[in-house]
Amino acid sequence: MAVYTEVSTEEVRALLRQLKLGELQEMQGCAGGIENTNYFVSTQASGKRHDYVLTLFERLNFAQLQFYLRLMKHLAQRGIPVPDPAANAYGDLVFELRGKPAAVVNRLRGKSELAPTAAHCADVGAMLARMHLAGRDFSMTQPHLRGLAWWNETVPVVLPKLSPAQARLILDELDGQNRLARSAAWAGLPRGPIHADLFRDNVMFETVNGHPQLSGFFDFYFAGVDNWIFDLAVCLNDWCVELQTGEHHATRAQALIRAYGAVRPLTAAERELLPGMLRGAALRFWISRLWDYHQPRSASLLKAHDPGHFERVLRQRAEHSTAVDTLIS
Repeated sequence: MAVYTEVSTEEVRALLRQLKLGELQEMQGCAGGIENTNYFVSTQASGKRHDYVLTLFERLNFAQLQFYLRLMKHLAQRGIPVPDPAANAYGDLVFELRGKPAAVVNRLRGKSELAPTAAHCADVGAMLARMHLAGRDFSMTQPHLRGLAWWNETVPVVLPKLSPAQARLILDELDGQNRLARSAAWAGLPRGPIHADLFRDNVMFETVNGHPQLSGFFDFYFAGVDNWIFDLAVCLNDWCVELQTGEHHATRAQALIRAYGAVRPLTAAERELLPGMLRGAALRFWISRLWDYHQPRSASLLKAHDPGHFERVLRQRAEHSTAVDTLIS
């Protein structure tokens, strides 16, 4: 999250009234993330405090946002704990502030767990599988915009910024991912809406009776239709690696995969291609972090991400691809 576009309290107050969410009490810009402008807002309605997140979208357009917000609404209606977009009297979910598309969603309870245990990972795996199954009957479709096509377009742009060793790694892996996507096994992978960015900071936990309980997934603005196993690989590459080294954490990974499989068992093709998908997921985020690092945008609140982290994860996945075999046996 970041603040690129500043809005006034009067503008926000008018939108909240249109959505019948109550009177604005507090408003604060959010730091962190790199894509959109976000504000935490609180209202008073019927004598109670209500907390929301207002997002102004800096890159996504009105048409693209229909997919993301309708998907969130669909999942929320099926019991998946995700932010539920507020609608006006006509059922619209996307509005305009300062010439930008905007939406308001309820703020999830709890906080992100940045040092997860195996129990946290198991909760994420089970809920991810539930989310995939809940999205099967979602009628809208949109490609995963940061998928293979985008990798092929973006690697030539960031390539001049890399060392010879980095360039070899990124080109070799990109070639491998293109070959993987042409395989018969890849063509048969189960597909549907995916989150595509389910990192530790996009999941909330709260403590209930002394135990952590997953309270929600959020930030669906990279979502699209793609292979479910890619979504699982994205999670494994964040929740189940050591942040300092990129090394695989077997215990957490085993917990996440087993919990996912207990809800939606992996197919034979998914089991076969998971090592390749782990490399692809690492490649995707290395490319995007290189892109953001070398082509930064100004923002009044912004926290940059280290491109080197996913380079390390990719090297670990490439050098130790058999490390995941025992987790899906």
